[in-house]
Amino acid sequence: MTATTDTPQLVPIRRRSGIAQSVTDSLIVAKRNLIRMARIPEMVIFGLVQPIMFVVLFTYVFGGSIKVGGSISPQAYREFLMAGIFAQTVTFATAGAGAGIADDMHKGLIDRFRSLPMARGAVLTGRTLADLVQTALTLVVLAVVALLVGWRVHENIGKVLLGFLLLLLLGYAFSWIGALIGLVVRTPEAATSGGLIWLFPLTFISNAFVDANQMPTFLRHIAEWNPFSATVQACRELFGNLPPGFVTPDAWPMRHPILASVIWSVLILVVFRTLAVRKYRQAAG
Repeated sequence: MTATTDTPQLVPIRRRSGIAQSVTDSLIVAKRNLIRMARIPEMVIFGLVQPIMFVVLFTYVFGGSIKVGGSISPQAYREFLMAGIFAQTVTFATAGAGAGIADDMHKGLIDRFRSLPMARGAVLTGRTLADLVQTALTLVVLAVVALLVGWRVHENIGKVLLGFLLLLLLGYAFSWIGALIGLVVRTPEAATSGGLIWLFPLTFISNAFVDANQMPTFLRHIAEWNPFSATVQACRELFGNLPPGFVTPDAWPMRHPILASVIWSVLILVVFRTLAVRKYRQAAG
């Protein structure tokens, strides 16, 4: 007699769709970066020092000496200033994003990810999502500090939350510029320098710290069409922080700042995400 055995049937492995795999892989990479931040708390602490210093210095050094609208009141300037400080904080996180990605490239971490069956764009998406979480925490702390020095909002909670969402959208869009810089340069130090050089003129030739109406004509036009200025103006309106006597410029982004802020942020996000993912594929190819 011969014994017969049943041949086991192999169950085919169900492959995830491209979008589902990309989302899952991005969240895994984001979790890895958040755990790393938690284990190195000085990264978060040092990231808070600079914006807090800006709040205190601009509030007490320049408050009362800079005219905004028709007032030189320290309180009027304090409320005018905070939207600019918030926006500067989320955009300056770009340098950290670039340095982090450059550090991963320098240490060969990208080569390890390349050997895994994961979506190529997930490495960058996960990194930028983790930076977005850190930026959100920084904004919370900064808002508390601003309240302590006298900043107040004069609109309902819905508009205030919308203002902070616009700030986070701008910060996330700019983090992709940092990602591209981190992939182009060879060292984290170069990524930090490259991430700050262009940010200073972008943030200071804007309506963040002074009334753009007081600038020379050619600088005023640059400031009015600056994507950074659109978000600052939108937040001032949503927070109710426009000073008495303030004259809104005639430029379209200043007349429709919320829509302009969304358009600028989405445009920057789409363009630089595309360029960064393409550069990453070339580097990991």
